[in-house]
Amino acid sequence: MQDTNLDQAIVDHNTYGSLERQHALFSTLRESDPVHWTEPSGFRPFWTITKHQDIIEIERQNERFINAPRTKILSIEFENKVREAMAGRPMLVRAINHMDNPEHAKYKKITHAWFQPREVRRLEESIGSLARASVDQMLEKGNECDFYNDVAVWYPLKVIMLILGIPDEHGQRLLDITKAYFGGGDPEMQRGSDLIEATFAYVNFFREVAQDRRQNPKDDLASIIATAEVDGKPIGEFETSSYYVALASAGHDTASATLSGGLLALIENPAEMRKLKDNPDLIPTAVEEMVRWVSPVKHFFRTATETYTLRGKTIKQGDNLLLAYPSANRDEDAFERPFTFIADRAPNRHVGFGFGIHACLGMYLAKVEMIAFIRELLSRVGSVELTGDPAWTETSFVGGLKRLPIRFSRVH
Repeated sequence: MQDTNLDQAIVDHNTYGSLERQHALFSTLRESDPVHWTEPSGFRPFWTITKHQDIIEIERQNERFINAPRTKILSIEFENKVREAMAGRPMLVRAINHMDNPEHAKYKKITHAWFQPREVRRLEESIGSLARASVDQMLEKGNECDFYNDVAVWYPLKVIMLILGIPDEHGQRLLDITKAYFGGGDPEMQRGSDLIEATFAYVNFFREVAQDRRQNPKDDLASIIATAEVDGKPIGEFETSSYYVALASAGHDTASATLSGGLLALIENPAEMRKLKDNPDLIPTAVEEMVRWVSPVKHFFRTATETYTLRGKTIKQGDNLLLAYPSANRDEDAFERPFTFIADRAPNRHVGFGFGIHACLGMYLAKVEMIAFIRELLSRVGSVELTGDPAWTETSFVGGLKRLPIRFSRVH
């Protein structure tokens, strides 16, 4: 018999507004039904995949399990709204995370070089300056702030603006759009806007950027995308704006979620904070653990192109599968003491950046920017403590904390 309460919890934004609720749900599924047929009211059914090993198995077989046509949890009502708003198209944007090969490889190639270690190293000095400036601004606030809203949302945004070549004066506008875009069902984050409105705001913003770069190309990523060609032809306006939206939104929200959730983990585990202060060389390892711990990307979907058996369950051709990344990153069979934050955890085979050909394009950049920030923060801030309750965004897709009130002292 189908557990309707459990199925509803999987698609409910409120589930993800509490780490305890989220992880209790996935622990139950990993133990009792790791390949779970899910039929929530108001949503098309799907399989929920919760084990680390199974998610890797699916991600490795990108021809058997494709990205299109379903990419994330949307109600049937909302799917219909999207088709209406997009003249029959099933999605608001179509970026590389919605594509399959051979198209995926062609579009990924457009910006691939920009996210390789050699290119990112060229930006390290500028990223380091942004990290210093962000900690400067934090210290200027005195000894208290809301770390998420005052610091963590701004720093990754400035890194994204740096590589895209977008001037500082557009920062607040981009931040507001991103918050609405990834707000899920959280009224605090949506602020009267919905996903369709937020997406159109993004598209309109980047349409202006693309037009400018075609007329005045520069040495930045925005120009690369604006003038890109696939198979000898310029990419379409829809794909161009989708590319911008994916890079700007995903690169921003995942990093801000990881930095704020990572700091909370250090506050709650002072011995781990001490480890990093005593040995800053551990910071890159700690950043990997922060990504595992926070798991800012909650899920992506895959669709089976043929019948497949997983743990004795028959997945039929055309069935959708939800890959639950936070669950995989707390899997007792994949990690020793998975519910303990261990700053120097090694090995750490988390799937916080995805896996396989669809692993996060900006993974190396994200690590460099987070390492730079944590290094700067821990070298200049002494004690850090909570001054109120942290709050998590109610979103089933991408997100983390929405409030982290702290008190801190300076290193003298």
